[in-house]
Amino acid sequence: MKNSRLLTIFLIVFIDLLGFSLILPLLPYYAETYGATPFIVGLLVASYAAAQLIGAPLLGRLSDRIGRRPVLLLSVAGTCAGFLLLGFADPLGRLLADLIAPEAVNAIILGLLFFSRILDGLTGGNITVAQAYITDVTDDQNRAKGLGLIGAAFGLGFIIGPAVGGALSKWGYSLPAFVAASVSFINILMILFFLPESLPAERRSAEYLQKRPPFTLKALSQALSRPKIGPLLQLRFFFSLAFATFQTIFALYAQGIGLSSQTTGFLLAYVGILTVIVQGGLIGLLTRRFRDNWLIINGLWVMTGALLAWAFTTRLWALVVVILPLAVAGGVVNTIIQSSITKSVIREEVGGVLGITTSLEAMTRVIAPIVGGFLLQKVGLWAPGVFSVILMAWALVLAYWRIVLPSNREPIAVDSGMSNR
Repeated sequence: MKNSRLLTIFLIVFIDLLGFSLILPLLPYYAETYGATPFIVGLLVASYAAAQLIGAPLLGRLSDRIGRRPVLLLSVAGTCAGFLLLGFADPLGRLLADLIAPEAVNAIILGLLFFSRILDGLTGGNITVAQAYITDVTDDQNRAKGLGLIGAAFGLGFIIGPAVGGALSKWGYSLPAFVAASVSFINILMILFFLPESLPAERRSAEYLQKRPPFTLKALSQALSRPKIGPLLQLRFFFSLAFATFQTIFALYAQGIGLSSQTTGFLLAYVGILTVIVQGGLIGLLTRRFRDNWLIINGLWVMTGALLAWAFTTRLWALVVVILPLAVAGGVVNTIIQSSITKSVIREEVGGVLGITTSLEAMTRVIAPIVGGFLLQKVGLWAPGVFSVILMAWALVLAYWRIVLPSNREPIAVDSGMSNR
């Protein structure tokens, strides 16, 4: 029964990421059709992450209150609606322009594109709630392996989605959006017919949970100050910011060292394949042999070295070599930190805490392309890599100081956060 639930969640996340990655690489071309400048395109891409920063914690907390299944349905329905609006942006924008301001047709269409991405971001708690679902149906020993399925679904989605989206774009940029909406509708059907609720009613009606306020900046501040999950959340932020810097400016970096778009696409597919291997299988083997803290520390060291090598790599063969430890270590650290966070809180508040985690990660996806792009343009090709290494150095200090040393002095305990309520 548990394995069938995990398989269903894996398929739901895979289908969700497939739809997302179908349209993500095409957004700049779609927006430029209506006169968007590179700056406007950057804002359009960042708008999803900015909206998710707000929406993910709210949906995560809501899933703690009313259950995972209804929130997943709400989230996927919002994603489907966002894709439909993206596909209909042109005809709907022209219709609105005829009624309001015919001379502003491009601006209105761009406005609809922004609205579609913001809607998807606000309701885009699919991954957060899926992670909370996996936490509900796994024990501490199998948690990292279960959460690794999410990473594997990510990798598969990003291997297949961009290629399919690129092929469909021959018939217009609206078609991939409609296909993505269809894929999201399949997800709705899967949740309705194949996914039972994982959070029992008695765990949703806990007295402290009913009194817990909705997500606010104060709630974020309280979470960061809690003795167990606070350091893990801070570590996740700096690690994610370093990794997101690599991910978000990689295409510009590859262009700067003279790689073609086709070669860049192959390299990104290579990263996706490594992600599937690590999180789909290797993570389970590693967690059975090594403690979480050991995996975090050594993963951070390996990733720091790989990012330093990336900063000064200008040849394709060297880049292929560097990406291997970078992707492997990144996948391991990401999954283990996420698993450690779920083990450090009581199960009834897992959704809310994972929502905060997603919100912090979304923040890094807003910051990273801005800072990374500025450094690459104004300082040099090596600068984003060195910036990432500085972030990782601080992450290592934080990991030793706030996680490893305290855990050596005292037994691991659940951080209920009651003192903060």
